[in-house]
Amino acid sequence: MNEKNNWVYQPKPINIKRGIAYGLTDLMGGGWNNIVSGVIFAFVLSQGIGPILAGAITGIGRIFDALFSLFFGSITDNFYQTKLGKKFGRRHFFILLGGIIFALIFPAFWIKSDDWRYYLIVYIAIELAIAMILISWETLPTEMTNDYRLRTILSGSRMFISATGTAIVFIVLALLKHMQNPNAYLVTGIIWTVIFVVAIFISYRSTWERPLTPEFIKELENRPSLTIKQFMKQMVIDFFSTFKNKAFRQHLLIYLLSFTGKDFYSTMLPTFILCCIQGAKNDLPWTLQALSIFGILSTLAAAKLMITHGPKYLYFISYTTILVTMIGYVLVWFMHISNPIEILVVVSIFYQLARGILEFTPWNVFPFIPDVDRIMTRGDRAGIYAAVMTFFRKSTGAVASWMAGILLAIVGFDSKTMLDFTSTPHGVQVGISLIFFIGPVVLILGALVLSRSFKLNRQTHEVLKNELTRLENGGHKSDAQNEAKKVAEELTGHSYDTLWPNKVRI
Repeated sequence: MNEKNNWVYQPKPINIKRGIAYGLTDLMGGGWNNIVSGVIFAFVLSQGIGPILAGAITGIGRIFDALFSLFFGSITDNFYQTKLGKKFGRRHFFILLGGIIFALIFPAFWIKSDDWRYYLIVYIAIELAIAMILISWETLPTEMTNDYRLRTILSGSRMFISATGTAIVFIVLALLKHMQNPNAYLVTGIIWTVIFVVAIFISYRSTWERPLTPEFIKELENRPSLTIKQFMKQMVIDFFSTFKNKAFRQHLLIYLLSFTGKDFYSTMLPTFILCCIQGAKNDLPWTLQALSIFGILSTLAAAKLMITHGPKYLYFISYTTILVTMIGYVLVWFMHISNPIEILVVVSIFYQLARGILEFTPWNVFPFIPDVDRIMTRGDRAGIYAAVMTFFRKSTGAVASWMAGILLAIVGFDSKTMLDFTSTPHGVQVGISLIFFIGPVVLILGALVLSRSFKLNRQTHEVLKNELTRLENGGHKSDAQNEAKKVAEELTGHSYDTLWPNKVRI
């Protein structure tokens, strides 16, 4: 088969329609992350499984998944050397395979069981399938174009879709809970499966990989074949080498703190609402989460602000708003407001607007991180960066959910008897409220402080891209302009003299 005529290597014009088609996979990506943080913990508790084991399901599962994700990025980077990689694409092969596995196993998680080990095994399988899809898919903006504006269209469309996925997750569940459907979780799981699989396939067929130029083919085919031991050693070296990239170190910390804070909020919200808010009905937590539909509006605004004001501005708006809303939630409980539904709705709308920006910004920045690495190494390593981000994201998410379960057990919460306001002792309510408030606030505040010194934006990336183009076209480092040197040093954290080495390095 002639790879050059394969559709997966044929670039097409990037526009809003193409951006939406690319972003459809994040119906599942954004939806799944909110299922993990906002639904699974509550679902498992509803089966009578204790909070420590409920937290352990996602905690242990995500540790397995994080380790898999760590190695999987390099597998996709080098998969072109196989026959399957050449035929289907080194990224697209795993998007297709992961989608098939996901479709077969995802509905099984929502079957009723009192055995936490059943949920753990199925959960791990789902996470591994999703990792195949997302790690491969997240590299595609870097594969499809090197233009800041076009990558913003792709990433912006992606985060718009992610916000839509979050809304769909909670709207469907809230409706079924409101109708008091005894199989609400199972029916919802089947609906989610159909929506997510269709979205993945559309995205799969609407995207492409870096064209097979003679230079790129030579680079790929000249990469040495490694034994398993050599591959594992190389993976460890690749993993740690990403931390030489200053922009990536900052980006990763901001990303982890903010997303883990959001996860902590989603994990604890159902327990906080049902056990600490007087008069709350079973569907209220999901109704408040369904207000994530407002995140679609803020994502649209963020796409424009990302270009005009940059990520630092978006971080500030998002994080400060979330901090204010967390105070609002706890004040509703502390002041013993008798009919707080309207107030909780307003607070939740502002939270969801801020959450939309929180989720949009880091993944809009990510496609430009490999360019910083390229001037450092001359390498093409988007896959390893995606893998490192996914590894740490899932690791911290695992810690957050597990820690929430442990803290609930410490304050005396019992999932078999304390599932509403009337059955929860006041002392336990105090503990739940403190856990719900302190966890997200500390994490989001840390992200806010770190974001103030972040330098990568449209202007600095444009300078970096122009310098890369000049060097790739044979330009000499000695001819670099002072602005290019300064930007390159700020983003990489290294002297310009050490950048753009004579051969590819890590």
